[in-house]
Amino acid sequence: MFGPFQGWEILVILVIVLLIFGPGRLGELGKSLGEGIRNFKRALSGEDENQKTVSKAEDASEKKTEGAAAPEKKA
Repeated sequence: MFGPFQGWEILVILVIVLLIFGPGRLGELGKSLGEGIRNFKRALSGEDENQKTVSKAEDASEKKTEGAAAPEKKA
């Protein structure tokens, strides 16, 4: 299930982690770990918040330039 670790070894590791970080920081650690995994998945799928805002800004600027006529040059 967890590779070379068996049930009691995982239990010992969890107890050591609890002793090191304490019950209060364990929740914060889980939250930050979850956020990190979520950000990693977003980066892999290509959904970056900066890319979304940049693409929206580019779309808006393209719409503005489509409506504007180019000035005619007089010879």
